[in-house]
Amino acid sequence: MKTLALNIKKVVLSDREESNVTLLIADSRSSAISTRLTKADEQIDLTDCTVFPGFIDVHNHGSVGIDVTESGPVALEKVSVFLASQGVTGWLPTLVPSPDENYVHVARSVESMMQEKATGARVLGIHYEGPFVNAAQCGALHTSYFKTYSRPTDLDCLRRVSLGVNMITLAPEIEGGIELISELHKRGWVISIGHTRADMKLLDTAFENGARHMTHFMNAMAPLHHRNPGPVNWGLLRDDVTCDIIADGIHLDPSMLRLLVKTKGINNLALISDAIAAAGKGDGQYQIWGETISVKDGRTSNAVGSIAGSVISMLDAVRMMRSLGLSDVDVARMASMNPARLLRIDHECGSIEEGKRADLVAIDAGGNVKLTIIGGEVVFRQ
Repeated sequence: MKTLALNIKKVVLSDREESNVTLLIADSRSSAISTRLTKADEQIDLTDCTVFPGFIDVHNHGSVGIDVTESGPVALEKVSVFLASQGVTGWLPTLVPSPDENYVHVARSVESMMQEKATGARVLGIHYEGPFVNAAQCGALHTSYFKTYSRPTDLDCLRRVSLGVNMITLAPEIEGGIELISELHKRGWVISIGHTRADMKLLDTAFENGARHMTHFMNAMAPLHHRNPGPVNWGLLRDDVTCDIIADGIHLDPSMLRLLVKTKGINNLALISDAIAAAGKGDGQYQIWGETISVKDGRTSNAVGSIAGSVISMLDAVRMMRSLGLSDVDVARMASMNPARLLRIDHECGSIEEGKRADLVAIDAGGNVKLTIIGGEVVFRQ
């Protein structure tokens, strides 16, 4: 059994930080944390770094010029390699509403990747953003592919992956929405509410039928109004509902990020990138989802001026939350543990604990990724 010892300046655990320690990895698992140097087959010096649990991105449409919705295994692997360089150890390829054949092709590609040894961030399953969403809150999604629900066979368009997580973002107010949620819940899907204008009563019913999470909270949903409470009000009020947020300073102003942390609490918030194919490419114009999407100063926009996803990585989101004064323990919860809990894999990953997968990222004093380890193996080294 090969052993690896990481000599660390600071390690971020689920409830505290430990300084000047050695983390021992054996057989792909974190096996011990000690204040003494430990004998191992290999030693890595990280005495200038903070080690976090690997980031988990549950909402990512692509990066480095690759669009998930049109990609096969080779292209998805390139995204995985890039994400690993950004500290991501697990992610969900996320599809926008598209022709059914695209869904089938990508789902097959995802399953193929999950059967192979990853050379980058692990693909954990698949996330369908739509097509069962509200056209009045379409954002940058193409309404021509939106659907309603009347019978179980209407789900045949969504190809499940058998080896991982199946997640969907939907709007409960669409025709047949509650019946849709109930059926998906029976089938074991992770159900998130988004692109919605649902009222409080309907959202309560959606919760009772299995929808317990909200996608890119406050974006692509009816805004908060003091006489017409809707999804934002509902999400803020319910402590048993979790939300994910795009911490790029564009989708949500930094002061709003502070407010959400104060009102929802760290345990109920998860960071996502909502990255599109232009992520990692810089400013410019890109052909994505059948249209031209412009990126200027890190802000995306389509032809009608709507924000069209982001160009950040989870590392950028982590940097943003650290810049707002959050502790590394709280940031790790938002970037790792809470996404793992949402996907029901927190028994396996999401925090640095003895017996859990050794999925780790080492960040230097400048906030850059120096090392990413997945399943005990180094997949990126700066």
